[in-house]
Amino acid sequence: VEALKSVTSRQLKEKFPHMLRNVYWDGGGVWARGLFAFTVGINEATIRHDVQHQGEQETGQAQLEW
Repeated sequence: VEALKSVTSRQLKEKFPHMLRNVYWDGGGVWARGLFAFTVGINEATIRHDVQHQGEQETGQAQLEW
């Protein structure tokens, strides 16, 4: 998550410098620290399975293009 935030923050600042300068006038980061995940409607067994197998099938993830 940290790498994703770092890369997207840099790309957003490069692509929209004037807009972000107006919003983030103090020069701070675009993203807040930490992350959030939720599991509404998913049971513990499903979560354990997903964690054990994470990284095995990531070919279907969307690729960001700026």
